[in-house]
Amino acid sequence: MAHLPKAVVDGDCHVITMSAGNYGKALSYAANKLGIQATVLMPKTAPDNRAVLMRGYGSKVVKVDVSELQSKVDEKVANEGMYFCHPFDDLHLIAGHGSVGLEVLEDVPNPDIVLVCCGGGGLLAGTAAAIKLHCQTPCRVYGVEPKTACTMFQSRVKGDAVTDHTSHSIAAGLSPPYAGKNSFAHNKAFVDDILLVSDSEIISAVKLLYKAGLKVEPSGAAAFSALMHHKVPNVSGKTVVVVITGGNVSPEELANIFDI
Repeated sequence: MAHLPKAVVDGDCHVITMSAGNYGKALSYAANKLGIQATVLMPKTAPDNRAVLMRGYGSKVVKVDVSELQSKVDEKVANEGMYFCHPFDDLHLIAGHGSVGLEVLEDVPNPDIVLVCCGGGGLLAGTAAAIKLHCQTPCRVYGVEPKTACTMFQSRVKGDAVTDHTSHSIAAGLSPPYAGKNSFAHNKAFVDDILLVSDSEIISAVKLLYKAGLKVEPSGAAAFSALMHHKVPNVSGKTVVVVITGGNVSPEELANIFDI
């Protein structure tokens, strides 16, 4: 938000983004504080409680099919002059996510392994870059994606950022229609590998974390799921850090998860 163009700051145009939860909430909060009008396009698969919170900050929320998210954003930018705040592929945003990696190193100066969930890849990109550039000892950084929404994994296989409009998962926040180009470039440079987990494995992680006293949404529990289900290679005796993100889960959603 510190790098918004003057037209937005002056109120001459609105901001728009696409998000299943966390970024939309953050943008809505910041826009409210700055007196800026925001529109958030959400995938239809995202739980309604996220939209309620964003609307509470004054944002307009519109639900669309995952396959239409980017095209609808582009349409609003072209026809209504809105400014697109990218939810994962903005370099300033990626740099900001680097603070996660620096905080990890403050608390655990010499981790052997760091696990980070991956959707569009911005959080993973910034965290991995900070750890690889500042950690004083060798450290492996892994991204974790749902098997059914693995655009970053596919991108690593192809060698270029891919689009997949069929992406879907109970972890809605990790199911964007494409991997970011900037995120992918950072991924190639700083991430050791992408690990894949199933929805059932993510659900089991949500349940275990809840029983341990942590209310974590499926997207936020994905990285822990990889550790819990033995997806991480050569982990015995290692110092492992798991980045757990997002508590956007309502009591109703938790009840449904525990019924699965």
